[in-house]
Amino acid sequence: MQDHVRQLLSEDELALIHALQLRPRASWTDLGRALGVDPVTVARRWNRLAERGEAWVGLSPGPRLFDQLCLAFVEIDCGAGAAGEVTRALTGHPHMLTVERASGAYDLLATVATRDLAAMSRYTLDVLPALAGVRAVRARIVTHMFTEGGRWRIAALAPGQRARLAAVPAVPAAEDRRAAVVTPFDRALLAALARDGRASHQALATALAVSSATVKRRHDQLTRLGLLRFRCDFARPLGGWPVAATFWAAVPPADLPDVGQALIRLPETRNCAAVSGTHNLVLQASLHSVADVLRLETQLAVNHPGLRIAERVITLRHEKLLGHVLDPDGRSVDVVPPDIWAAPEA
Repeated sequence: MQDHVRQLLSEDELALIHALQLRPRASWTDLGRALGVDPVTVARRWNRLAERGEAWVGLSPGPRLFDQLCLAFVEIDCGAGAAGEVTRALTGHPHMLTVERASGAYDLLATVATRDLAAMSRYTLDVLPALAGVRAVRARIVTHMFTEGGRWRIAALAPGQRARLAAVPAVPAAEDRRAAVVTPFDRALLAALARDGRASHQALATALAVSSATVKRRHDQLTRLGLLRFRCDFARPLGGWPVAATFWAAVPPADLPDVGQALIRLPETRNCAAVSGTHNLVLQASLHSVADVLRLETQLAVNHPGLRIAERVITLRHEKLLGHVLDPDGRSVDVVPPDIWAAPEA
């Protein structure tokens, strides 16, 4: 990918990104109607963003998928001068959803997903420690996900515009254990959607050598079952959110559900989860400046006296974000589709 001049995203581009956060697969006509421009202009604007890697639509775990996987925040210490080499190796792993260069007591913070606890154990106890340059690995298992990054929104649209893009609530699918099992075909479909979440049913059908009807039927079923969602991401440093912070906190167990639900209503919250270990809550936030870290921490202390923040870590650089490999300005330069069902391998 060619070098780009560091240029901030325009208000029109941010408005389109917000619209696609609300409706990632909406038609150009629907998007144009909400934004007050013609569909051709919307499509051209999006294609320009996508070609530069400054925004993309990919996958986000559906709420019921969390019941079928093991998720962990993994801290990785590297040997002297080895962090770059380790990072390059880890971004190619399909279980590494997100990789961040951290400013705290560890070099890397990764979000890892596997098909079950046994696979997570294999990956964190055997595979990762054997990687050249890795000195130590510590995993904090997610016991409950209050919210994940696909639900985070920027504030670039007026209320009326947001209302025009309000998604129709999905009709819950009838319980069907067979339909909820992720098949090899599903894995191939999800890999294609991870590369382009706006790919048409026909384009997906051609890539997978099946009929368009087959793709549409399973795509709709996975969505109704709560296994699949879509999300629009963008180069956050170019969009006014250059700072990401992770707070590790301790909350009395009885208060954890209420605190977690309160935290997901904060506009800064990207991820919030209950985790194993001494610090039983993790909050990840997207912020406009480093000064906002203290502001947010002060707000948390005032609103939740029982919450004790034990550690706060500022991300120096996002290297990978839900499968997308990023450049230093946050642009997507490659895609490694997540495959949490694969057996962890060295």
